Amino acid sequence: MTMTQGLIECRALGVGIARGPRLATVNAQLRPGRFTAILGPNGAGKSTLLATLIGERAPQSGEVMFDGKPVALHAPEQIALRRAVMPQDCGVAFDFTALEVVELGRYPHRHRPSTDEAGIVRSAMQRTGVDHLAHRSINTLSGGERARTHLARALAQVWEPPQDAAARWMLLDEPTAALDLAHQHHSMALLRSLAEEQGMGVVAVVHDVNLALRYAHEVLILGHGECVVGPVHEVLVPERIHQVWGVRCTQVAASDGLPQFLFSGE
Repeated sequence: MTMTQGLIECRALGVGIARGPRLATVNAQLRPGRFTAILGPNGAGKSTLLATLIGERAPQSGEVMFDGKPVALHAPEQIALRRAVMPQDCGVAFDFTALEVVELGRYPHRHRPSTDEAGIVRSAMQRTGVDHLAHRSINTLSGGERARTHLARALAQVWEPPQDAAARWMLLDEPTAALDLAHQHHSMALLRSLAEEQGMGVVAVVHDVNLALRYAHEVLILGHGECVVGPVHEVLVPERIHQVWGVRCTQVAASDGLPQFLFSGE
């Protein structure tokens, strides 16, 4: 295995829309087996960066590398076997059931299906807590239920390791935005466990700094045209929160000993 195998690398990556302003320049190595949270204020370029990482948006400069090769040079049907994406807008044009939506995650594997396709779909729905919604129309579900269904779809897509044991990835844009408090923690804990127990690379745009502090291994913070990336407890500190968001906070220890922030609102 080469040093770049499984990595997503940002090399002098200019983040921005077409000929619009440069939002940030990103140099980072995102590693499998780690949960990286992308944070920053509104308009900092978080979703634009994620779209650039997956090849939906061309970088203003630099490049995104996957397995040591520009992401644009990978065949989409091959990369889909190892990388699942959950966009911010998960609208479905047709009146599919929740089960059918999750089954769509298995579409890239149609030429070499698993011996237990139905079991994978069922297990993914169980992990995200939507198995009881299987036969409900996706258009009748609440926003949170739809979000968890699409999380199950992404999980089903990369459920099994490839035959060559190549790294799997999940890239998600605000996966907790529509979720209530309990489901936010459940989903974030699930993403961390996928990284730690199955070696997946997880990259997610997150707004709640306390969720990132509790569940992410690394953070990539965009703000004021700058990018800071590193271990969560080294990078996500009160001084930087004030610098990036303009909000003051105090770090305290939760009952389990993990640090969390109390915000003053100033």
